[in-house]
Amino acid sequence: MIHKLFTEFRTLSMIVIIIIITILIATIFKWILKRFVKKSLLDHHKDLTGYLFINHIVTAVIYIIGIAVALVQIPELKLMGHSLLAGAGVLSLIAGLASQQALSNIMSGILIVIFKPFRINDRITIRGSFTGTVEDINLRQVVIRDFENNRIIIPNSVISSELLINAHIGEEKNCRMIDIGIGYSSNVERALEIMKEEVANHPLHIDGRSQEDIDNNMPVVIARVIALGESSVNLRVWAWAKNSSDGYIMMCDLLQSIKKRFDGEGIEIPFPQRTITYSKTNEND
Repeated sequence: MIHKLFTEFRTLSMIVIIIIITILIATIFKWILKRFVKKSLLDHHKDLTGYLFINHIVTAVIYIIGIAVALVQIPELKLMGHSLLAGAGVLSLIAGLASQQALSNIMSGILIVIFKPFRINDRITIRGSFTGTVEDINLRQVVIRDFENNRIIIPNSVISSELLINAHIGEEKNCRMIDIGIGYSSNVERALEIMKEEVANHPLHIDGRSQEDIDNNMPVVIARVIALGESSVNLRVWAWAKNSSDGYIMMCDLLQSIKKRFDGEGIEIPFPQRTITYSKTNEND
């Protein structure tokens, strides 16, 4: 009886020690990686996507190994523990406990890290409606922070099959198209000149022309009539900024300054109007 109690106490003690060591190893690994990430943040061109994803994978492996070693200490579960340690039981365990969708998320996450359609701190737009900055890519999902500081959680398998726009791939400079409608009785040529002047004078505006455009004497700012609407002549001016954030700020400023200039020079910005005619019916009918 005493021997049995001693054996059970020793087994329980070994399991507790193994759990503590597992947590300690995982914590030390996270601490080392966190220090490396902080140091890498000083270099804005450093891609942290792979390192953060590795953090999730290695931490999961550490806990799986710790659980396997703990199971080996229990005679009834020794076979399962050996299977986990040998690696043969890992996939079986995942397949048994997780759904096919979860496995798809893991594989999609690995492919995202390898092929890098986007990286940590990239600004992306999904489905043309969700825009934000990538905060994390883990084994299951991508975390995106939008402009209102909300977190959008998207499974890896979903985002990997979506059409998305990455503002950080290729050139960062951003083109904003500013459309304004004016009344048919307003001076179109003067309105176009005002729009070009306001864009050219904005401090965030940059020269977005290519060398070929410069050689062909293309103007720095272009504004054109793009449509004749029901109640307005629709004008558009193209404005370039060094990135999408500056582009958004510049667009907001220009809408205000152009409106102010139009008001000062008597250029009307109409609102939709409809003329309804009706005839009086004969009272005898």
